[in-house]
Amino acid sequence: MAMPNIPYPDLEDLSPEDREILERARRRGTPRPESQAIRAHVPAVLHSFTDMWEASFIGGVLDHSIKELCRVYVSKSIECDY
Repeated sequence: MAMPNIPYPDLEDLSPEDREILERARRRGTPRPESQAIRAHVPAVLHSFTDMWEASFIGGVLDHSIKELCRVYVSKSIECDY
């Protein structure tokens, strides 16, 4: 069975703000840069996801290591290979 192939957007077609969001994901490694690139096809999706990610995973009141443990726990509990 062939997997769907969603192409990455052309960076030249993105706004400077959207390119910065993708660059930040590349530098940090999270959220996954490949996923952010796919979200960039619909800027409203890219922005809303990024806003949520920044508020909950980067910001917030819990220590980052606790958030990372939660992320790993969820990944393992649903048998996600990422």
